Amino acid sequence: MTEEAILQGCLKNDATAQRELYNRYSPKMLAVCYRFAHNREDAEDMLQEGFIKVFTQIHSFENRGAFEGWVRRIVVHTCINILKKNKKFNESVDIIHATGVLVREETVPAIIQAKQVVECIRLLPMGYRTVLNLYAVEGYSHREIANMLDVEESTSRSQYTRARAMLEDILVRKRILQKPKPETDWLAAVARR
Repeated sequence: MTEEAILQGCLKNDATAQRELYNRYSPKMLAVCYRFAHNREDAEDMLQEGFIKVFTQIHSFENRGAFEGWVRRIVVHTCINILKKNKKFNESVDIIHATGVLVREETVPAIIQAKQVVECIRLLPMGYRTVLNLYAVEGYSHREIANMLDVEESTSRSQYTRARAMLEDILVRKRILQKPKPETDWLAAVARR
């Protein structure tokens, strides 16, 4: 089934087209939800709610940009709304900022390493994790994040800085990263994978 056929079918509330859309995009969107959720069950709940919104708002897709990107934006906003409703993104911790770190690619295959980094991100407090995911992985600006979370832009920036430093510390302690060059942007390299 082509993407256009799926879209047309979904606009007509065709169950086969809806199932095809879900089967095509749910694995990637579950990974998105998992980065925001506390556990797999929460991620699955976020995914289901996100797809309900996709199906109810599909008429608003205007064929500007990729359909997958449109679905992803809805899923990300659904995750944020759930976190806001539960007030989980307000968690915050004070930490000492770590220096720059470098990925040790000679000892850990990149794909395994990326998975380990995602698992370490899940160890961050929810507020840190949310801002880090929105900024470093999803590519939102601090202004956009501030609007989404109903916080000041400076709060988004400080949460990101603290999240990044805490994540560096976790990765260094787990020996996934080492601390050689302060100018290395290890997070950007991992986020691009």
